[in-house]
Amino acid sequence: MSKRDDLLRLTADNVDDSMGIGRAPQPATPTPSVHGVPARFQGVKKSTNTAEIPTERIAPDPDQPREEYDPEALQRLAESLKTRGQLQPIRVRWDEGRGVYMILVGERRWRAATMAGLAMVSAIVVDGPMDPAEMLAVQLVENCLREDLKPIEQAKALKTLMDRNHWSVRQVADELAMVHVNVVRALALLKLPESIQAQVEAGDLPPATAYEISKVADSAEREALAARVKAEGMTRDEAVEAVKSAPSSKSGGKGRGVAKGKVRKVTAQLFRAGGGKITVENRRGLDDALTLAMLEEAAGQVKARLRTEDQEAA
Repeated sequence: MSKRDDLLRLTADNVDDSMGIGRAPQPATPTPSVHGVPARFQGVKKSTNTAEIPTERIAPDPDQPREEYDPEALQRLAESLKTRGQLQPIRVRWDEGRGVYMILVGERRWRAATMAGLAMVSAIVVDGPMDPAEMLAVQLVENCLREDLKPIEQAKALKTLMDRNHWSVRQVADELAMVHVNVVRALALLKLPESIQAQVEAGDLPPATAYEISKVADSAEREALAARVKAEGMTRDEAVEAVKSAPSSKSGGKGRGVAKGKVRKVTAQLFRAGGGKITVENRRGLDDALTLAMLEEAAGQVKARLRTEDQEAA
């Protein structure tokens, strides 16, 4: 098991524990000691890699996918740390070159601890070397689980992870246990003009609507459509129809038997391959990116079945 896999497992364990998943109910009566071991210590293993580290000896990772932190939220967390103390340790690794403990997970808690004036921070120290791709994967999973990343931050982190590992969309989705289509839609946001990306980051434009706008090929048309969506308060479905009417829309075009000025929604595509036929359907509409994502996801399911059959045959 790789260091990243181990960290991902630990992250999942933390989430399950915080939600009470798999937690055994407390017995109604005290459990007697066994061989002199008090009941409260039976089956309990103490962690050997947790440490109290001076706050100033900890530094953020410059490649951390999260770029922005809400000052008001940090202040609230700082007040909580002053009142209740640190409830959950951060994760760090020693960086010999910089001479500091570099944060893997928990930069927000460290920032709040600094604001609160805490001298020490509780941290789990991850031993052993980690390459940049492993660190980014762990940070990305942690932030996605906590929904801390903004849409554009997440998209940039996904793209960086793919570039560093030479991964396809399918591979990065599998590695991070993400839905393939969601990765496709996230990456599409990076094709938008910076002005539209800024609206998505500010919360003025929903990511799902921005994804629909990304289907318009012309940059000026995209910006004009984004402005119209905001001004008219369009819903996502209304934005979809507006995209289809755009002259350079990738999903636009007139269909036979459709009234002038209207565009037929493409909900199914037929492919011929290997002497057979493959049909892809989505009642909300299809474009090339979504079609490809659905085909690749289906191919992944078939491959998984083949692997299972091979294992059973062996």
